[in-house]
Amino acid sequence: MENSSFDNAGFIKDLIGLYLSKWKWIMAGVIAGLFIAFVYLRYAKYEYQVQASIKLKNQDENDSSLKELQSMQNYGMFTQNSTIIEDEIEILNSVDLITKVADDLDLNIQYFTEGKVHSSEVYKNPPISLSFFASDSIIHKVDTTFTIIVNSVNEFTFDNKEETEKNYIYEFGAKISTSYGGIVITPNFENGKLKVNDKITVKLNPLTAKVAGLRKRLGVTTATNGSNILKLSLKDAVKERGIDILNSLISQYNNEVIEDKRLATAATFDFINERLQAVSAELSEVDLTAEIIQKTNRLTDLDSQSSLYLASEQETEARLVETNTQLELVNYMSDYLSDKSGVGELIPSNIGIVDVTYNTTTAQINELVQQRNRILKNSTEKNPTIVNLDGQINTLRKSLNQSLSNIKSSNQIRLNALQEEDRKLSGKIYSAPKKQRQSRDLTRQQNIKESLYLYLLEKREEMAIALGITTPNAKVIDKAFSSIEPVSPKRGLSLLAGLVLGELLPIGSIYLIDMLDTKVKKKSDLAKLTDVAFLGEIPHSKKKNSIVKQVDYSPKAEAFRLVRTNIDFMLAHLPTDRAKIIFVTSTTSKEGKSHTAINLASSLSYSNKRVLIIETDIRMPKVNAYLKMKIKDLGLTDFIGNPKLKIGDVLTSHESNPNLHLISSGTVPPNPAELLMSDRMKVLFDKVKNMYDYVIVDTAAVGLVTDTLLISQHADLFVYVIRAGHLDKSQLNTAQTMYEQKRLPNMSILLNDVQTKKGYGYGYGNNPNRKKTWWKFAKS
Repeated sequence: MENSSFDNAGFIKDLIGLYLSKWKWIMAGVIAGLFIAFVYLRYAKYEYQVQASIKLKNQDENDSSLKELQSMQNYGMFTQNSTIIEDEIEILNSVDLITKVADDLDLNIQYFTEGKVHSSEVYKNPPISLSFFASDSIIHKVDTTFTIIVNSVNEFTFDNKEETEKNYIYEFGAKISTSYGGIVITPNFENGKLKVNDKITVKLNPLTAKVAGLRKRLGVTTATNGSNILKLSLKDAVKERGIDILNSLISQYNNEVIEDKRLATAATFDFINERLQAVSAELSEVDLTAEIIQKTNRLTDLDSQSSLYLASEQETEARLVETNTQLELVNYMSDYLSDKSGVGELIPSNIGIVDVTYNTTTAQINELVQQRNRILKNSTEKNPTIVNLDGQINTLRKSLNQSLSNIKSSNQIRLNALQEEDRKLSGKIYSAPKKQRQSRDLTRQQNIKESLYLYLLEKREEMAIALGITTPNAKVIDKAFSSIEPVSPKRGLSLLAGLVLGELLPIGSIYLIDMLDTKVKKKSDLAKLTDVAFLGEIPHSKKKNSIVKQVDYSPKAEAFRLVRTNIDFMLAHLPTDRAKIIFVTSTTSKEGKSHTAINLASSLSYSNKRVLIIETDIRMPKVNAYLKMKIKDLGLTDFIGNPKLKIGDVLTSHESNPNLHLISSGTVPPNPAELLMSDRMKVLFDKVKNMYDYVIVDTAAVGLVTDTLLISQHADLFVYVIRAGHLDKSQLNTAQTMYEQKRLPNMSILLNDVQTKKGYGYGYGNNPNRKKTWWKFAKS
């Protein structure tokens, strides 16, 4: 568990180090991300949030001083039922209502003025006015764009490339012929928004397309669950237009509500007028008959004879009048239902019929009719909802007819009983003259007709008042208002997105590249895949001089000094009276093996040690390419092949470094491997052991040829060079195999050409010979 935590910590540390080494790329990504965000915000189309709120009134909130009119003023338009609220939300977002709003505000016509950065839309007080010769039905279907360039206060250039490639010059006020009819353009120089050389683009959109877009952007929700308060919201690029749209929507909605109420009240008003005409004619006929009988029978003062009636007879007559009135109203209503049999017809309510079932059924029918007619505005009669409502209305109308039949039967029975009772009372008054009884009958008829006539007059007046006091049921709580700052795009969020993406893209790319990179780059890569001792690492150097000097403050020189110290520690157990033989090898070519051997030998020689370099890489000798010495013609291969040669015959001293000597590879033989197996190699190493303090042997790459393995037994230490960023991790298997099989004695790994970070590390201290730049002199 502890090893796992250490591994995780090491992974995080390496990852942070990787990102810090690529900080310039990350910084460039951040700058690029912020730049893109600024450009986007500069050219983006901003949108503002516009909001409004209304309250749908309950039945008890409607303004009415007449309680009998409440059922007519609230035909199911607004109730506390959540389904009704949802229906009203659909009406607010209906195509018909929004089309009226779009048509009223001319939303299908847009004006744009060209600016330095981008075009801006002008909503209120546009720089030009358009007058169309074609009807609105044609203009509402047009989809085109044209541009005018103001040449002077009198003329302009008309550019309509959708119809013609040629531009025409017109005078303001002249008729322009187009495919959709004539246009007259009038300038508005007075408001200061139109100047000479201004370029105005006009876009005509199909009204249906604008309505569809407006419906998508419009939001209507309830404030809380079950609440009568509705929240209206809209996003628009122009604040003023968004405010006008919501205000117009509320106004159009209230107008439709008022119109629906007016229609319901007007239906009852018309019915009462019809009955008034009929009752007036009947009353005139009864009055004329009474006048004739009075003249014929010479009856003058009938009121003086009323004292003959008993109190019971007076009560009976009053009940007769009431019962006859109810029968007349039932007959009128039955005739009305027969004439108005359509499911879309409203039924007069509250006309005086005293029956709870009748009044309840009437209110239900009118509520369903109102709902059916509203839905039918945006649908057809084949809509399943309409079909369902028609079925409910027909069922309720049958129930209403049955209720009227029952009311008529009960009132007829009651009338017969009252007439029988009246006949009995009349028989008791046997002393009354026959003429008086006839007069009494006529008076009764007059009272019945007059009572019905006065009742209908009263109802007609109530309906007239209802028509005058109809108020909207949507109360405006908050008029439309717009947000000060745009809601899309949000400046802070856009900049944050640019910053985050600017960081994530380079970081992700760096991580992905590093993850896909299978090259050995750092010490931790070696520790994961090999068990070989780590000798040190040599940093990458940009300087052309590849050989360290005696007085050298470079990071590479310091690194070789550190390696030199580590080698001394690893070979401290060896006797001091002979040379320490160090072999330098690698897996493949171009890993800096020869470079390492020469610099290591140079660093050791600078510590006043006699050092010999033996170049055993016979196939690809490179040592002298670095040292650039005047070497002898004879070398290692010549020494091995000719027993007569002595070491001095093949030994070359460095001109400027007396402690450094070289035995070059010599003549390239046809059989290098067999040559290295010669006993002369043992003779060579035995002799140089007593001549030098260190012997550095530059060998061939063990991953390519077997030359190094043939002479490995002579080594006290093997320096296995691996170049960072060059050797694939899979090739470390060669080094691990050599170590496990102990084919390379006292093997250690040296990581070469490591990319180091600036800061505290190699090159610690100040170089006294370093030249200061002008700005550092200024600081000092």
